[in-house]
Amino acid sequence: MSPATAPRVDTVVRGGRIVTASDVFEAAVAIKGDKIAAIGPEELLPPADRVIDAGGRYVLPGLIDCHLHVGPEYDDWKTAPLAAAQTGLTTLLPFVVYDEGETLPKAVARLREEAQALSVLDFGFHFILNHEPHILSGLAEAFSMGVSSFKLFMTYKKRPKRMVSDEFIAKTMDILGRLGGVCQLHCENGDILCYLEDKAIAAGRTAPVDFPATCPDWTEEEAINRAILIGKLAECPVYVVHLSTRLGLERIKRAQSEGQRVWAETCPQYLLLNEKEMERLGPFAKIGPPLRSADGLNQSALWAGTEQGFVSTVASDHSPRVPAAKEPGRKNIFVDAEGKPIPFGAPSLETLTSLMWSEGVVNRALPVTWMARVMAENPARIFGLYPRKGVIRVGADADLTIWDPAPAWTIEQKQHLGIAGFTPYEGWLARGKAWMTLLRGQVVLNQGTLEQKPGYGQFLARGGPIAPLGGSVR
Repeated sequence: MSPATAPRVDTVVRGGRIVTASDVFEAAVAIKGDKIAAIGPEELLPPADRVIDAGGRYVLPGLIDCHLHVGPEYDDWKTAPLAAAQTGLTTLLPFVVYDEGETLPKAVARLREEAQALSVLDFGFHFILNHEPHILSGLAEAFSMGVSSFKLFMTYKKRPKRMVSDEFIAKTMDILGRLGGVCQLHCENGDILCYLEDKAIAAGRTAPVDFPATCPDWTEEEAINRAILIGKLAECPVYVVHLSTRLGLERIKRAQSEGQRVWAETCPQYLLLNEKEMERLGPFAKIGPPLRSADGLNQSALWAGTEQGFVSTVASDHSPRVPAAKEPGRKNIFVDAEGKPIPFGAPSLETLTSLMWSEGVVNRALPVTWMARVMAENPARIFGLYPRKGVIRVGADADLTIWDPAPAWTIEQKQHLGIAGFTPYEGWLARGKAWMTLLRGQVVLNQGTLEQKPGYGQFLARGGPIAPLGGSVR
């Protein structure tokens, strides 16, 4: 059958260079309904009702942010997806919380309905579990509803029920290991951090520049070590969120070399910024784990970790706060006048894609395939979306991020939609921009304009993990 007599498809994306996690090649992509129907030379593909000319651009799998916070304290379910869509992202996997007295299954149903009414992008949930043993009774049902990843905090002792015990970690991992889920952990030794914070307050060392010293790098490595050992005991996959130190990375590499399912993520702030930002931004640079030393050792190790495949994903850890909540930290970085903790967190969602392209692909000459690996295929693999998401292959959702490498521009907060009111990357020179995105076959972003409205996004029921791609990207 010749292309002229073949059944028509809805869309063909032509002229671009297809980027996968392992290859870059010239081909066209045919889309029928919400799926990729064919990939190959344009002349061999069926005729299409719409042809998109991606000439001179890269066609990546739809990019995923697998670590951000959405909810009442942060950007809401309308704002965060709209902001993300403007940057070329197509899928969000945010952390969410259940209400007091609410079971996990009820929280899944409530948030699914709420988010589906507002999100312009596809989404799933990671649930944060507080130190409440009763909540574990709902894990199996939540898993059956499509939530397969759950996060535990090994720190934040002063937040009620937030820091969990080793026993709670073991119980959670035991259940998740049997279900086939993933346990995500914020790895810092909360007892030591609490002790050092109290000691600093007693000594009057409460300026923003005093904060990093209360979170030494070894406290991350120590907590990672505990998480790895408990994961081995429970035979549960361990996912270390927002890795920030060389020490922690070395412990993760050892576990991986022993064949344990231990995976790691890092974020632009740990790759690009350092503790000197506390002088410039004060409480607005207070994040957890903290920005690390200015000697560049941690940053270099993390870049190498993503290049060599030991760090599987790069995500934003977008955790914006309204400026009024942060401002009191200029006087005391730990607590305000009423003794209420100064919140952690900074915006990162709206700069994730541009910074990783500019700093990773352009400035550090990482291959374009690196971006498809750490921001598309590996998130999809680890979080139970592969091969529906994260790849350009026949049968996958027709999610594409078409990237134009040509633009040169400057990052400015006034471009952003979120509540934070600032960006730590103000004035940062950037290269490249998302030119167009498709989500399930429909154009979402078109040269800066959104063509879909809030509510277009769908809830993604996810399964268990598949091991991420490893090894060097070069």
